[in-house]
Amino acid sequence: MANIIITGTSRGIGYELVQLFAQQGHQVLALSRNAKPVADLELQNVHSIAFDLANPEDYANLDEVLQKWDEVDVLINNAGRLLNKPFLETSTEEFESVYQVNVFGVAEITKTVLPKMGKNGHVVTISSMGGVQGSLKFPGLSAYSSSKGAVITLTELWAEEFKETGPSFNVLAIGAVQTEMLAEAFPGYQAPVTAREMASYIKDFALTGHQLYNGKLLQVSNSTP
Repeated sequence: MANIIITGTSRGIGYELVQLFAQQGHQVLALSRNAKPVADLELQNVHSIAFDLANPEDYANLDEVLQKWDEVDVLINNAGRLLNKPFLETSTEEFESVYQVNVFGVAEITKTVLPKMGKNGHVVTISSMGGVQGSLKFPGLSAYSSSKGAVITLTELWAEEFKETGPSFNVLAIGAVQTEMLAEAFPGYQAPVTAREMASYIKDFALTGHQLYNGKLLQVSNSTP
């Protein structure tokens, strides 16, 4: 059984991922600003802690938990911050707040967990089709979509830097999934994919994708947005 770390687990895809991994008997560390939804599941092999990717103090608490694990097999960078606002109305502080979670936070938690990961480990970062060059873009998502483009490039760089020692790094650019975040970005839009369906795909890819892929962007979408 694998040791899995997942960020952004209080709702949506992350919440479903925790349950799917737990059902298979894996050990799961669930990180989210709101730890209660996962804690309320009372799953034996799941440990849920309140964690903010943008708060430096929370990384010290994570180090304490990681000391109890000999190795981390999978890190899923799922947490994200959305801002849907016209570019000219977006303040520098608002732009930075999105990057603090979606880029700097992803980099910091990856850096924190990497010493616990071996050659066969797998870091999976969840991006968006909005971050893929040449894909359909939507007004109001300058901060969000550009941040999702940044982690695609980071993934390629990390795969190159750690190609001799591991772990593997891949990024999934997902399309429309029926989550709370989608409802915030596109009110009234009904996605063709549920959070549980996407979580099931991500779970399988996190456990096996590194056998065939490293440093790759996979577009997981059957629609737009």
